[in-house]
Amino acid sequence: MAGRYTTRFAETQADIKSAQRLRFKTFRGAGEGFDADPFDPVYKHILVEDSTSGHLVCTFRLLPLANGSDIDRSYSAQFYDLDCLYKIEGMIVEMGRFCIDPAHTHPHILRAAWSAIAEFVDDNDVELLFGCSSFSGTNSDEYTDAFALLKERHLAPQDLLPKIKAPEVFHFANTLESFEPNLKAAQKRMPPLLRTYLLMGGWVSDHAVVDNEMNTLHVFTGMEIESIPANRKRFLRAIAG
Repeated sequence: MAGRYTTRFAETQADIKSAQRLRFKTFRGAGEGFDADPFDPVYKHILVEDSTSGHLVCTFRLLPLANGSDIDRSYSAQFYDLDCLYKIEGMIVEMGRFCIDPAHTHPHILRAAWSAIAEFVDDNDVELLFGCSSFSGTNSDEYTDAFALLKERHLAPQDLLPKIKAPEVFHFANTLESFEPNLKAAQKRMPPLLRTYLLMGGWVSDHAVVDNEMNTLHVFTGMEIESIPANRKRFLRAIAG
């Protein structure tokens, strides 16, 4: 994508180290270090850079899988029973470790990231984009309105709904069954990436996994490409171009 923010695939080990350093800064807060895991070597890493300074402002990783029967190779499969997605016959892609440098908050950064995603999806005839959408911290009380809105409007179709696998979860669909969300408060507390998924017709699991290692609550998120509203598809393709 042309403009101030440009995207590219990581090409060297130094590129991946830069991504891991930004992930550590974003996910761990203070200090210097690298957020790395055994999944990194098999993923494609995308970097979003400020073309005026060369600064890395955003990164995420993609794992293309031939079809749903390969989903157990994904990071998400550690936390969710995803047998319901085995039946998908076309390519599926996991997107993970998405983060934006807290010191760089321009909305065009997220737009540039989505342009790269749209281009990859189009080039590879992807049927499903999925991953874990993370809420910072593990106190679910901070996100009551957000989770109630997910329960009310954005749960996965029953035949695609992941089942519980992780030892510690917050089953918000049951816990907040009668809670009426405040829409403004819900949107304010929703992670930006998840908001974009939902605008595109994405859906989520009915429970959040408590991930104490990453200090997050995360929900499985899926987006069927064929279900994206036509106007949203046009928007994504326009910015990708």
